[in-house]
Amino acid sequence: MTEQSLSPTGADAPRRRSLKEAVALYTQRDVLSVSLLGFSSGLPLALTGGTLSLWMKDVGVTLTAIGLFSLVGLPYTLKFLWAPVLDAVDVPILSRLLGRRRGWLLACQIVLIAAIAALALQDPLSAPFGVAACALAVAIASATQDIAVDAFRVERLENASEQAAGMAGYVTGYRIAMLATGAGVIALVAYLETALGLPRGTSWFWGYMIAAGCVAIGVIATLFAREPRAPVRAPDEGTGHRLVATTVGAFGEFLRRNQAVMILLFVMLFKFCDAFAGVLTGPFVLDIGFSKATYVEIVKVVGFGGTIAGSFVGAWIARARPLVTCLWISGVLQITSNLGFTLQAYVGPNEAVLTGVILIENFTSAIGTVIFVAYLSALCGAREHTATQYALLTALTAVGRTLLGSSSGAIAEASGWPLFFILTAVAGLPGLAALGWLQMKGHFAELARDRA
Repeated sequence: MTEQSLSPTGADAPRRRSLKEAVALYTQRDVLSVSLLGFSSGLPLALTGGTLSLWMKDVGVTLTAIGLFSLVGLPYTLKFLWAPVLDAVDVPILSRLLGRRRGWLLACQIVLIAAIAALALQDPLSAPFGVAACALAVAIASATQDIAVDAFRVERLENASEQAAGMAGYVTGYRIAMLATGAGVIALVAYLETALGLPRGTSWFWGYMIAAGCVAIGVIATLFAREPRAPVRAPDEGTGHRLVATTVGAFGEFLRRNQAVMILLFVMLFKFCDAFAGVLTGPFVLDIGFSKATYVEIVKVVGFGGTIAGSFVGAWIARARPLVTCLWISGVLQITSNLGFTLQAYVGPNEAVLTGVILIENFTSAIGTVIFVAYLSALCGAREHTATQYALLTALTAVGRTLLGSSSGAIAEASGWPLFFILTAVAGLPGLAALGWLQMKGHFAELARDRA
């Protein structure tokens, strides 16, 4: 072997340079800050969703009640109503010390820690209203933190490369956090119950308290981050005037667009099929005979691998294909993947089948998430209104998860599991119809011209 063959020449040199540049980009301070804030954003969702559903199922709460508890996610749907406040109003003391965006981030994180700790003290069986109130507080603080993180991400990451890396890091951090408060909390509860012999209620208490402590990672990220440049404000511009101007400007600019109503309808419809299935995945797995340990190992841990792989594939598809093509691919995948649960319902507690079903579902869901977030980001063309507009769009995506999800338990009890998951697939068809309408009306061609 010659000395020349050992040197990074030919095709090998660009690959090594590309890898070095990628590592440098993802470890850059601003991108790393967004990635850690993604972890903070992902922590609360499972605590008021899948993990809470499993906690209630574990202590004997009915499926109908579990389905109704998904209504505590309404703040994710309604957060656009107070999003302009984060654009126009500073947090007393914190914004003066840290800046406008980081002040809001730290305020949300402090409230989150307190709300999750309060939820840990509740008993879903004997005090359902206490659980609902604390879960609602967690959801409100979490939704507000999401607004602040999205605004920080858009304003702090200034070029396309940083935005792409930041979005990838954010999604990765978000998924890791969901694994921690999903599989992590459930595994901890199972360990405390079986290995240490703690009472069931005490085990769930410590699971949620440790989750509250994990919000400290978000606090560290907020203190580590660099504050974006604040907008120039007129000396005589009061808070009320700024709030009205921000609200009117953000919503007015969006509603003046061609096909504005259909765009909003599509954003709301596209994730309907996920809403039905997502709320009851945990109860379904337990109901057909799997243990909590198996649920953690397959649904959370194995599924996490599918999610990571799907995120990379989704990013590759997004670069290789037009946006409308990507949306068609992800829309069809998310519908067909739900049918795997119907197969599982007929087969019963077969771990090999569950592994395949969960891998496919998480893989396709991650592809859809990356592509759909890219679409939502593309819609936020007016930079001065990005935070408010992005909050509106992401709030609409939560409509299915909350309003439809609230009836999922009753529908599952009435229809049975096999038919229920067929219905979840059918729920995805209106979103595809809206996608076809927008494509026919030239929405995506217009969006591509605006981004060029």
